Amino acid sequence: MNDLPQLSGPSVEPATGVAPAKLVIFCHGVGADGNDLINLAPYFQKILPDARFLSPNAPEPFDMAPPGFGDAYQWFSLGDMSPENRLAGAQKAAPILDAFIDQQLNAAGLRPKDLVLIGFSQGTMVSLHTALRRAEPIAGIIGYSGMLVGEDLLETELKSRPPVMLCHGEVDDILPFDAMAHAEQHLRAAGLRVESLSRPGLGHGLDDQCILAGMHFLADIFNIDVEKLAGGGLA
Repeated sequence: MNDLPQLSGPSVEPATGVAPAKLVIFCHGVGADGNDLINLAPYFQKILPDARFLSPNAPEPFDMAPPGFGDAYQWFSLGDMSPENRLAGAQKAAPILDAFIDQQLNAAGLRPKDLVLIGFSQGTMVSLHTALRRAEPIAGIIGYSGMLVGEDLLETELKSRPPVMLCHGEVDDILPFDAMAHAEQHLRAAGLRVESLSRPGLGHGLDDQCILAGMHFLADIFNIDVEKLAGGGLA
């Protein structure tokens, strides 16, 4: 395991100012970096003020970046968009994310049940692939504009069933909208609890409703009464 790439990126400490009681790890999409999703932390912090938020850069430089593109990373190459390549890429990236999860949980003295993965696009693929194969279930997974890879392997490889929330734009021109229904179908067939949100008019991205749905999902899985939050809820 020591020869695996070591992930690093921006982080946000608990709003409470004390040691973290929960951990949220963002997994960005291809061609981005950790800064792409860490700006979501203040929203989710309203639900989890006791959480540490981490947004590591994916392990590989983006291999399709034009000259002068700046910092850009990928969990795996999308030069080949075949299902076989996506599966091989997720299988290669999963041990790297898995090791980072263990490292960060150990550093914070937390358990898998205290962890949430939030992925976007390729980050959703890797989050789902990794978390479902961990021996102990994490608290939950939020997947934006992504897809499930290796669904045919779930019957033999599935080890845990954390709750999942999926959100996808109906006019996504990068990853097809029907990937969400496909993922939902296979995850439910494998015994997972899945919530989904379709966003009319939204392309490959996320909007306020996606973020709000994620906030409610976090409140639900951690049994938090949003009406008792500071400020009187999420509105």
